Amino acid sequence: MTIIQALILGVVQGLTELLPVSSSAHLNVIPWLLGWTENTDFMIEFSGSFDVALHFGTLIAIGIFFFKDWINLITAGFKQVVKKETSTDGKMFWYIVIATIPAGILALVLDKISDKLIGGNFEVEMGLIALALIIMGIILAIVDKISENKYNYEDINLKQSILVSISQAIAAAFPGVSRSGITMTVARGLKIDRESAAKFSFLLSTPIVAAAVLVDITEFALTSAAFWIGVLASFIVGLIVIKFLMNYLRKGSFKIFAIYRILLGLLIFGVILFK
Repeated sequence: MTIIQALILGVVQGLTELLPVSSSAHLNVIPWLLGWTENTDFMIEFSGSFDVALHFGTLIAIGIFFFKDWINLITAGFKQVVKKETSTDGKMFWYIVIATIPAGILALVLDKISDKLIGGNFEVEMGLIALALIIMGIILAIVDKISENKYNYEDINLKQSILVSISQAIAAAFPGVSRSGITMTVARGLKIDRESAAKFSFLLSTPIVAAAVLVDITEFALTSAAFWIGVLASFIVGLIVIKFLMNYLRKGSFKIFAIYRILLGLLIFGVILFK
């Protein structure tokens, strides 16, 4: 993999992982459209640990942006157990812990089902990605428009936490669904306001993405310049995108992201038909 390819993929990861548009879809589609998938060496390296390495970059971005939140969550969580001190942060910490367990188990099961459905057929995978982009785009637009802003971050309960967390397992198994897209959609469906939905989505994604990174960390090409360029690009762009999205959602809606998903899905179908 060249440094330019790693840079492009790092920027793509940073832009799309944190927006509800599916980074997995873009990381599959961009190399396909640019003809990189015809290069066997590229595919071997990319299908290995590089995809997870790019997620490592955005994971660091989330960790830094929400650093104070995580310190407060962890501190309050242990105080709730040791000192019996109840607080919103303590409650949210244990909600995230409890909700992550079934989500992780379900993700493993769905991942095996996804592998059997796709079966290594690249065109089938592209078609499923396009379909997922369009369907989830339509659902996101409808749910966001009709849902009330009844609950904020502090009001989220255990049932809502589990439902939102479990939904991310679907995205982990099926490219094109989008982890942030489906968790924010479910959160909006549960009447959580947009900014809180985004924040909770990022916090919930942290332990699952961190687990994936730890599993593959021994396979990271730490001596490769392309590796570090990709990770650095995904981190920097990811940090900028988080700040943008959190500010944007204070007044804006998810409509623009839903429209983008639908258009991208249609574009992919068009390329499949004519390529």
